[in-house]
Amino acid sequence: MTNRLKITLMVGLFLGIAAGANAQDGTIAPGENLVVDGVPAIPASLAETAGRYGSYRTATLADWSPVGREMLIATRFGDVPQLHLVKTPLGARQQLTFFSDAVRTGRFHPNGGDYIVFMKDIGGGEWFQLYRYDVKTGDVALLTDGKARNLQGPWSSGGDQIAYMSTRRTGKDTDLWVMNPADPKSDHLLTQLAGGGWQPLDWSPDDKKILLLEELSINESYLWLVDTTTGEKTALTPRDAGAKEKVFYGDAQFSKDGKGFYVVTDRESEFQRLAFVDFATKQPKYLTTKIPWDVERFDLTHDGKRIAFVTNEEGVSVLHVMETANEKEVRLPKLPAGVIVSMEWHKNGQDLGFALTSARSPSDCYSINVANGKLERWTASESAVKTDDFPEAELVRWKSFDGKMISGFLYKPAAGKFSGKRPVLVDIHGGPEGQSTPDFLGRLNYLMNEMGIALIEPNVRGSTGYGKTFTLLDNGFKREDTYKDINALFDWIGTRGDLDGDRIAVMGGSYGGHMTLAVSTFYSDRIRCSVDIVGMSNLVTFLEHTEAYRRDLRRVEYGDERDPKMREFLERIAPMNNIEKIKKPMFVIAGKNDPRVPVSESQQIADALKKQGTPVWLMIAKDEGHGYRKKVNQDFQFYATVEFLKEYLVK
Repeated sequence: MTNRLKITLMVGLFLGIAAGANAQDGTIAPGENLVVDGVPAIPASLAETAGRYGSYRTATLADWSPVGREMLIATRFGDVPQLHLVKTPLGARQQLTFFSDAVRTGRFHPNGGDYIVFMKDIGGGEWFQLYRYDVKTGDVALLTDGKARNLQGPWSSGGDQIAYMSTRRTGKDTDLWVMNPADPKSDHLLTQLAGGGWQPLDWSPDDKKILLLEELSINESYLWLVDTTTGEKTALTPRDAGAKEKVFYGDAQFSKDGKGFYVVTDRESEFQRLAFVDFATKQPKYLTTKIPWDVERFDLTHDGKRIAFVTNEEGVSVLHVMETANEKEVRLPKLPAGVIVSMEWHKNGQDLGFALTSARSPSDCYSINVANGKLERWTASESAVKTDDFPEAELVRWKSFDGKMISGFLYKPAAGKFSGKRPVLVDIHGGPEGQSTPDFLGRLNYLMNEMGIALIEPNVRGSTGYGKTFTLLDNGFKREDTYKDINALFDWIGTRGDLDGDRIAVMGGSYGGHMTLAVSTFYSDRIRCSVDIVGMSNLVTFLEHTEAYRRDLRRVEYGDERDPKMREFLERIAPMNNIEKIKKPMFVIAGKNDPRVPVSESQQIADALKKQGTPVWLMIAKDEGHGYRKKVNQDFQFYATVEFLKEYLVK
């Protein structure tokens, strides 16, 4: 019997025992780690139906082995994702890490692959630590201080040093540190920095410089060169106080001759283009001008001869490979329509690995050999429910209050299974600089397939992917305009013969949670109920209590609460200060260890609703942060959500 089969049987036995125990009294009891208030008993039978929709795996590419054609991936066999090794396409997944908290990323030591460096937090608090995993022995060693927030960066070109960011010095400023993970005593502070928006991107071919990104907002960032001996930093993209518009710089990598670097930027463009910047002239040469969409990510081969990049075309990923010598694109095999979530070149310069997800497929890992065009699938993530008939995404558009066209994705239940106008769940993405894309919906397919609920995922103003002007339309005093985009969506729903404008629920997480609260406040008469997941109930108290390392970045988006006029505006539109306007039932979900949106934002809105007599369900996980990562918590959250929608939307 294989180890994988043994694990599967053991997990199945455990789940069977747990389900049997709960089934004796006919209900599913929340774990001791969950604080629930107002949530009714959940029928145990729900685990047999809705539970199947949560029984699926995903796989994302973390790295290629430097000594063989093997993939390091993140996938879940137990409660949370861990690192696994896959040695051949569709081969067995060998689990490497075993923790109660998720491990989603890891990078091999480039010189020999004898160890892996990965990062992990505890309980969703996002105070990440770096660890070294010994491939031969399986031993794990802590590399950082165990207290600060540490973010893993790139390996040096020589392959024995890693750059990373840490708040160790002040607790809020993210400084640049360097370490040889094989010798933790080599760990040292290279450059002191102010603020939390810093990220090391790449080392120069001679390892004398590090490319450093400074992000001030979604549309303003700068690039620096850091001397790896002295720590001195030099501006590559100096600030221009007289500039008419801000410029975004994203991912960047040195060319292999060290004479310049490749970068994603929206300089002189509405969209983010891939460019090459020569150090001698400092002027960008744009490589993707003919593509009127954002370049989301790219990767350069180890020999520098090819560059792969992904464009975001109304939410769908398009993969490109270009020869750097002549800028000609390489012909690639046709890929399934979907969203590419990670991408990495193998050291051989021919195999491009990536992870792809779609409405009918969880994220899985693939590779393309660009020399012969061969496409290979490396993982086939299992699902308890056949996904072939899951609804595909339909791109829809509607006109908002000011004539602006807003778009989103509509997923409809099978017409032959459900008759009449269908109730609608509007699911708003977070960010707010995020984007809803046609990827795998997981448990939400239960709502469509078994309950007949239609799902709409809007991309309101402020979303990315539609040009920088659109992304900035909700900043500061424009905040209410994005609420109005949802009100216009309600109007559009009312014009449809297949959707029920009298049965609408709204749901969202993080900023989507704030949007949910705002819509529940100002358009209460247009909805039946709402589900707020880690949302901000007052942007002033949120800004005052979010972790210090991210506060300034958020002020650029929402407005600076220290400014009297902005504070007055934010207090005026805060759902928490308009609690009497919230008339419809609400389900509030939060994580106690959330560093981004403190649990107090959820607690205060739930307490106020309860006090005024508005039906409210509250659920707080003691071992989670900004959204639930552990499957057992995700399952109970979904079961409760199903019961909530049955009670207040579908009836």
